[in-house]
Amino acid sequence: MDQPANREADAPPRMTFSAPVVVPSLLVLGALLVLCGVFPQLADRVFSGAQAWVIRHFDWFYTIVVSMFPVFLVLLAFSRYGDIRLGPDDAKPEFNFISWSAMLFAAGMGIGLMYFGVGEPLQHYLNPPTQVAGTPAAAREALTSTFFHWGIHAWSVYGVMGLVLAYFGFRYNLPLTMRSGLYPLLQQRINGPIGHGVDAFALVGTIAGLATTLGYGALQLAAGLHIVTGWDTGTTAFRVGLIVVVVGLAGLSAASGLDKGVRRLSEINLMLTFILLGFVLIFGPTVYLFQAFSENIGNYLSNLVSLSLRTFAYEPAQDPAWFGGWTILYWAWWISWSPFVGMFIARISRGRTVREFIVGVLLIPTAFNLLWMTAFGNGAIWIDTHVAQGALAQTAGNVDALLFRFFEYLPLAKTVSWLAIVLIALFFVTSADSGAYVVDAIASRGHPRSPVWQRLFWAGVLGVTAIALLLAGGLKALQALTLIAALPVAAIMAVLCVGLWRGMKADLRNASQDWAPATSFWNGEHWRKRLELIVRQPTSVDVQRFLQKTVLPAMREVAAEMERQGVHAVVHDNSAATQGDDAGAVRLVIPIAELRDFVYGVRPVKRKLPGFILTEVTDEDANVRRHVVEPMTFFADGREGYDIQYLRREELIADILRNYERYLSLSADQRNLLLNRAPGHASEGAA
Repeated sequence: MDQPANREADAPPRMTFSAPVVVPSLLVLGALLVLCGVFPQLADRVFSGAQAWVIRHFDWFYTIVVSMFPVFLVLLAFSRYGDIRLGPDDAKPEFNFISWSAMLFAAGMGIGLMYFGVGEPLQHYLNPPTQVAGTPAAAREALTSTFFHWGIHAWSVYGVMGLVLAYFGFRYNLPLTMRSGLYPLLQQRINGPIGHGVDAFALVGTIAGLATTLGYGALQLAAGLHIVTGWDTGTTAFRVGLIVVVVGLAGLSAASGLDKGVRRLSEINLMLTFILLGFVLIFGPTVYLFQAFSENIGNYLSNLVSLSLRTFAYEPAQDPAWFGGWTILYWAWWISWSPFVGMFIARISRGRTVREFIVGVLLIPTAFNLLWMTAFGNGAIWIDTHVAQGALAQTAGNVDALLFRFFEYLPLAKTVSWLAIVLIALFFVTSADSGAYVVDAIASRGHPRSPVWQRLFWAGVLGVTAIALLLAGGLKALQALTLIAALPVAAIMAVLCVGLWRGMKADLRNASQDWAPATSFWNGEHWRKRLELIVRQPTSVDVQRFLQKTVLPAMREVAAEMERQGVHAVVHDNSAATQGDDAGAVRLVIPIAELRDFVYGVRPVKRKLPGFILTEVTDEDANVRRHVVEPMTFFADGREGYDIQYLRREELIADILRNYERYLSLSADQRNLLLNRAPGHASEGAA
């Protein structure tokens, strides 16, 4: 293959937008901005009324569905399904454990902890659901309620969505977008109008949620800067400037890619967060905080079942609006954000087992959240009752500035306030950065090689949306819209759990069949040619030549015969590409309605030679001798592939047909339908 062709294959596409997703999304988003900007009072009235109606009639539904998610995930983790890997069976995690944990934390709730760490426990203490305000019992209930809202239930919502997307994205080789999670329900129809509509809905919801967060974040940053510096930060121009700076930094980070940008920012965030947490634990009421932490965990775990299913049906809370204004709003908020956060944690979790994913997603952020809420929540309540004599509680209504008011009662108040400001800004940059990445993935149907300008474009859209809403005062209306939209997403997520369970059952059924690779059936023919290949150790050029001269002709011959037999088959050739997740791969795909597509693929894999083989290696040939490149098979069900470099075309065709027969035999309940399909009725979808 000539060099110009290689350069053309390596060049990223100029644009990867999916018009059926992007165009309606931008139209809907523009209409919402016009409504909130031109008719803010009408928008607030309409959205607030709809929000109240949903809470009044469907609080029980939110309660049951969100309570199902942690049970479902725990059952998966401790069952045999926990061993399934999110990707091929031989896949390895892309990020190390520390980086993965940091990105989980930063993408999911980082800025929320800064905003509500002091505010929520203190407000529950002053207005508890069942206890007398301002008493030790109220403090206990305040932290139990806060733990409940920020604990396992919250992360189980993200975990379900992330696991569904990672499983179908990395095991089924579907695009890493929300539509792929509906594959068990829609099969190939996810590539049609329904799938476009689902992704457009996810795109609008993600932009709305992120823009709302950026708007409220600008308010908190402005409040902190006013307290620390005395500047007049209450002006609209100053707040708009904050958003412009944050989005600009996010654009620079997004341009550097996920591994360099989001990973590094997340690790910095985690380090600064531990410093801030350690400061509060050391200079606050240390012994009391650790005592409270132990008791908080005990109260949370001992009341977890009753809290999970509590709806105040027999006896309303002291404040009738408490349940809907806190618990139900939190459940709806986590669900509305689940496409964004779930997609992001799915993207960074390729190669981990289902058990590793669930344990990590449920326990690591939850444990940190509980410690954080204890340090800041119990610390604020203790300072208010023992030091401030109620002065801190008097400012609880202004949540934007409450964190910085809390720091005023600790040593080095100005220094630690500056640290908090930097941390809040970094959290915003990380949220906007990862948000631009996820939005671009949705808009381009998960294309692995989107150009940089697209991520910059979406970062700009997030900033413009936040600014427009801040100027129009429409943040609360858009927040209400986001919460209303969570209702159908909750129903979809419940059904996705069923589809995920069925998919995993199919995976284990596949794994239970022991099918040896085709190379084990070699009969000794052409042994001289095989010996020559063994001695030579193939290079990447040899493997590409093998793909072009042997593998692709075999696949095309099988596909042509399939078409003559009335079965639709497609051959995808990406052997010339050197970048992207599918670089260098070729595959034969047979789409089957209502079943996972049959895929027989081959890709070049670089393998390091064992040390005992490397004797007397010179510097000149070290790179060549230390590694070999092998053509390895891969399949739609994630089975570990095998080396086929010694097969001839006829043997390769036999191996393809053998795997196709295996595919049909493992779908025994559908086999009669598949074998009796009439010509012309084959699915026209493509993987």
